Amino acid sequence: MPVASFYMWNTVKEDIRVVFERDPAARNLWEIVFTYPGFHALFFHRVAHFLWLKGFKGLGRFVSHVGRFLTGIEIRPAARIGRRFFIDHGMGVVIGETAEIGDDVTIYQGVTLGGTSLKKEKRHPTVEDCVIIGAGATVLGPVSIGRNSKIGSGSVVVHSVPPNSTVVGIPGRVVEGEGVHRDPEAHIIDLDHHRLPDPVARAIGSLAEYVQKLDKRVNELSARQGGLEERQAEEKETLKKILEVLRNSGT
Repeated sequence: MPVASFYMWNTVKEDIRVVFERDPAARNLWEIVFTYPGFHALFFHRVAHFLWLKGFKGLGRFVSHVGRFLTGIEIRPAARIGRRFFIDHGMGVVIGETAEIGDDVTIYQGVTLGGTSLKKEKRHPTVEDCVIIGAGATVLGPVSIGRNSKIGSGSVVVHSVPPNSTVVGIPGRVVEGEGVHRDPEAHIIDLDHHRLPDPVARAIGSLAEYVQKLDKRVNELSARQGGLEERQAEEKETLKKILEVLRNSGT
């Protein structure tokens, strides 16, 4: 068996095994082979990328286009994708020509790895190992997404993200950094990407706490001011009595 065919067969088996590992809805082999568009898109890309590397660029683009037509997932044949890549649901996913994706990466429907330049250069993102990109997220330009990071659903990332980070918002902001370091040999993927911090809620909570502190301070000042007014009234009353005593003694 030719080396290329052996490598391709092993890669396909690994792609199938990844679906079982990351999608609890997967029930059997035939269901994955015939009904999973993410698996189909990745298979078409493996073939298109092989043709592209061999110099059959037009044929590679055609195979890529067929895969896009059948799956709704567009992966340019020049894009470099590592092992155990998983696309869940997949409709609307776009992966640009110069994008690079590491091992054990998971993305969901509607994700775009897009470019920001019209020049023939590196213009698409680099996604390192063990990254999760939530549904509808967009990563633009030749930025780097550090390993073990999470990109929240609907986020728009335009700057590089350090490893072990969590990014949410438009534009994307790092709201958690230096997360749990996973053993790269264990290939354990944390799919709890819905457990993301809410920076807006944090900001509102901080403002509410600050308002409470201000309210407490105002109450303290009001109480102190009230005591001062009472003391001034007492002093005026005492002075008034002294003046009356002086007048009476003078007469």
